[in-house]
Amino acid sequence: MNTLKVEERPLAQDVRFSDCELIVSLVDGRTISVPVTWFPTLANASEAQRNNWQLLGGGDGIHWPDLDEDLSVRGLLLGTR
Repeated sequence: MNTLKVEERPLAQDVRFSDCELIVSLVDGRTISVPVTWFPTLANASEAQRNNWQLLGGGDGIHWPDLDEDLSVRGLLLGTR
């Protein structure tokens, strides 16, 4: 039987938004989606501000320089608001 190994250090590779969700694609193929309302700064940001993001630590986190907002992938997986 084959099993897939879940990464102990999940890393983001892409970020996008739907009308109501923050969606983060991980390098191991998983996708995290959380309500954007969990993060008021992002919820109230313009589309241009939301789309201006950078990966931190090789994908450990996500930074929005226009908003001075940082989120960790680990925190998103744990459901931390």
